[in-house]
Amino acid sequence: MNFSPKLLALKQEVLRESAETFQQLDRISEENTLKVLDAMRECKVSDAHFNTSTGYAYGDIGREKLEELYAYVFGSEKALVRTQFVSGTHALATVLFGILRPGDELVSLTGTPYDTMQTVIGYANPSPGSLKEFGVLYRELPMVDGRVDIDNIKHVVTKKTKMVEIQRSRGYSMRSPLSIADIRKITEEVHRVNPACVCFVDNCYGEFVDTVEPTQAGADIMAGSLIKNPGGGLAPTGGYIVGRKDLVELASYRLTAPGMGDELGASLANNRLLFQGFFLAPHVTAQAIKGAVFAAGLFTKLGYKTLPLPTDVRGDIIQAIELGTAEKLIAFCGGIQKYSPVDSFAAPEPWDMPGYADKIIMAAGTFVQGASIEFSADGPLRPPYNVYLQGGLTFEHACLGIMGAAQAVEDLVPKKNI
Repeated sequence: MNFSPKLLALKQEVLRESAETFQQLDRISEENTLKVLDAMRECKVSDAHFNTSTGYAYGDIGREKLEELYAYVFGSEKALVRTQFVSGTHALATVLFGILRPGDELVSLTGTPYDTMQTVIGYANPSPGSLKEFGVLYRELPMVDGRVDIDNIKHVVTKKTKMVEIQRSRGYSMRSPLSIADIRKITEEVHRVNPACVCFVDNCYGEFVDTVEPTQAGADIMAGSLIKNPGGGLAPTGGYIVGRKDLVELASYRLTAPGMGDELGASLANNRLLFQGFFLAPHVTAQAIKGAVFAAGLFTKLGYKTLPLPTDVRGDIIQAIELGTAEKLIAFCGGIQKYSPVDSFAAPEPWDMPGYADKIIMAAGTFVQGASIEFSADGPLRPPYNVYLQGGLTFEHACLGIMGAAQAVEDLVPKKNI
């Protein structure tokens, strides 16, 4: 490990200063582990549910039991958990297209959504097949100082608003993620203004960060990815939707076909990976957050702007760091890749990633391609050149990778002085 004495000394400082925060994360992990364990006992999970199925897969007991488990843990009426979802964005789009109809109004309460959701909606970044093409109306409520403008919800949400979209995580921005307390306040205000309005939460990166989930804090429906937090690093692909029974059923008709809904869908992946990953998810999520806290502490001491700060309450697993130059962003991602278990020999390069307006650089030496619960980093090549660090199946690996990224960035300084 070719880390400088300076970085090794800072590492020990950060670990000492983070001890109390780490203890709190362990308490959250233990409470969430008990929640999942109780649910698996209550739902009577058996190894008979781990088998795969083929064809139409009518009466797939493993698929049905997994969805019962998700609904129980997330405090909702119904769940749709499928490997047929290709990404979190696919699950989110399935909710939007399943519930919204031509002439309905969608309002984003967290400003402009994440890049891939912009193409789904089709207003800021038009794309064939978007909601805009289907006649769905759309408005945004800009955030104020990185917070949802709760006082002005009453001015954008009206009696004709069918759904509000609430993005829990930051996307490619430097605003704070939403806490469960934030989501509770937002949904209470929306339902006060329009009791029939559907509150939809994009929960990507947020599962098991707190002991309460958005569907237990006023959200009517939420969705996310299995190769993020809830997959525990074992899920090979997939996504989930949980919430009110009628809303999840509407989404299921979009995933398959009207009249078929959730009755079909073969478990082609080994269901054991989905059950076991969900059981491990609270612990793995805590490991990832510990890595994020360590990164915040280390890069704050190196003089960089970080969000959240080391002692901030977390709403997701992502750590944002403002690096200031394209060279540092590329070096950072190169350092992460170098300390990855897979493709460590590769050098990340910016590229035109589908669904994004800017070139994206991504370090992702993961066992599951693109799994952001595994240790990875990415960012758009645009000022102020923020990098977004997330994941880590173990804190030990996250710590090594962060040190490697810091060393790569530090190594740029003497090169520029030559």
